Amino acid sequence: MIGLQQVVKSFGLALVGTMHPRMLWLSLRPFLIVSILWGCLIWLTWTPALEMLSIFLTNSIFTSWIQDGLIWAGFENARAWIAPLFFVMLIIPLITISLLVFIAFTTVPAIVNIVARLAGYQGLEIKRGGGFWGSLVYTLWSALLCLVLVILTLPVWWLPPLVAVLPPLLWGWLTMRLMSYDVLAKHASSQERDLLLEKYRWPLLCMGIASGMLGAVPTFFWATSALALVLFPIVSFVALWIYSLIFVFAALWFSHFLLDALKTLRQQELDKALTVETRVIDLELPYHG
Repeated sequence: MIGLQQVVKSFGLALVGTMHPRMLWLSLRPFLIVSILWGCLIWLTWTPALEMLSIFLTNSIFTSWIQDGLIWAGFENARAWIAPLFFVMLIIPLITISLLVFIAFTTVPAIVNIVARLAGYQGLEIKRGGGFWGSLVYTLWSALLCLVLVILTLPVWWLPPLVAVLPPLLWGWLTMRLMSYDVLAKHASSQERDLLLEKYRWPLLCMGIASGMLGAVPTFFWATSALALVLFPIVSFVALWIYSLIFVFAALWFSHFLLDALKTLRQQELDKALTVETRVIDLELPYHG
């Protein structure tokens, strides 16, 4: 598998780097900002949102069977907690996507700069193949696609096997897209970025899915635990910080892998150019036989 050795090496470097106090702070900062914003929004919309959801779940022909089925199965109090549970299920993907997008914009560039200053990457030429607006469009488009996929697959998140499969795939795909673009935006040209993303497509996707699997632990707890519903504010803040820490780890992982891949690519291009130049010089030298 192409890049397997680099994947393992960069994983170890990222794991060690995540424990650095500066990285812990970089995971705490977006967590605090997103928590405050979503905390205020949930506090303002909790009661009206539950009323609207309760009416929709009761009257809609698409969802009324859920309550009827739960009551038939012996859950007489289903009407009391089905609306809050639906609200939590709907809000989790939105919070996760917003956190990942926020980290991609505010934290990944700082992490890339820190990694690029390490001894192994010093002297790596900056070519700025991606700018702010390109990153903005790419990020928003990727987040929109992921949100659509979440909405389409959300009904089957209730099934125990799929709640442990779908979130890692979705978060992994989004993590792969955002991290890959933002890590290479400053140092690689657009041609180099496209070449690397094509060459290491599957290793990058596996790295994203692995990061998504780590992030699926709090998602699985949110989606399956009654305690998470009762203690939603506390549980959500703890899980959100775990998400933030995992995304910082993913940013380090992708940074080490892609900057090393970029360095290797440029060295190969340089060696190829020197080989061609040497051959040309040998052909031009006069023959004194």
